Amino acid sequence: MQSSADLGKLVLRVVLGGLILFHGVSKLIHGPGYIIGVVTGAGLPSMLAYGVYVGEVLAPLLLLAGWWSRVGGLIIVINMLVAIGLVHMGQLATLADTGGWALELQGMFLGTALAIMLLGAGRYSLGGSNGRWN
Repeated sequence: MQSSADLGKLVLRVVLGGLILFHGVSKLIHGPGYIIGVVTGAGLPSMLAYGVYVGEVLAPLLLLAGWWSRVGGLIIVINMLVAIGLVHMGQLATLADTGGWALELQGMFLGTALAIMLLGAGRYSLGGSNGRWN
């Protein structure tokens, strides 16, 4: 049974890490201009916008490697809460045109990151199954 649990953890890590990393690569290619505008528009210092690289590049790479996965999951949880707070609050109680929650993608990212933070990386990781932070 343990190997199926470890395989499930691997699936969670690879799916979340891969999908979030697409967002980070886009920001690496196009720059953080949009994020800087959102952050400064909320009255926050522009330097905070660069935290998106931690949440959307570094943390997904940690998940994909299975190294410090709990920390990577925590970083993505924080990243998603900030994104929801700065960009998506107006959609919090709305439905999409298809009938689902307007923030179902963000909710799935948040919930999956929280699960990884609680579960750890599992055996199929650089840290193995006994590492404190994996």
